Amino acid sequence: MQDLFSLSVLQYRFSLRLLVGLALIAVLLAGVGIYGVISHLVAERTREIGIRIALGGDQRSVERLVVRQGMIPAALGIGAGLLLAPALTLLVRQLLVGVSPHDPLTFVNGRGAVARRRARRVLAPARRAARVDPMIALRAE
Repeated sequence: MQDLFSLSVLQYRFSLRLLVGLALIAVLLAGVGIYGVISHLVAERTREIGIRIALGGDQRSVERLVVRQGMIPAALGIGAGLLLAPALTLLVRQLLVGVSPHDPLTFVNGRGAVARRRARRVLAPARRAARVDPMIALRAE
């Protein structure tokens, strides 16, 4: 009986493992991409950040500026995801066992994970930007 059960769910297990593997790759690529884009934006704005700090801007305001710039696209993406997720759950309904396709806890946890991951990827360049030496930044270029 165990063998028959294993054979009956084999396709679902394979599909689920493939989906999880692709999701992990997507999350990894997204994290690297976010970090790279924010780092590049900070590098382009080094002179502006140096001027802000030279004119009396504190580190917190510079960090907030960079974090806000990095989190706006995340907020837009989370909003779009909240709108599209109920429709897209119809595609994976067959793979869900024991979970409703419209489970609010799953939606909230998924969005929270995306927001936390984005915030972690934005904080490193923001902290680096806040520590820019104004004299070095103004002499650059």
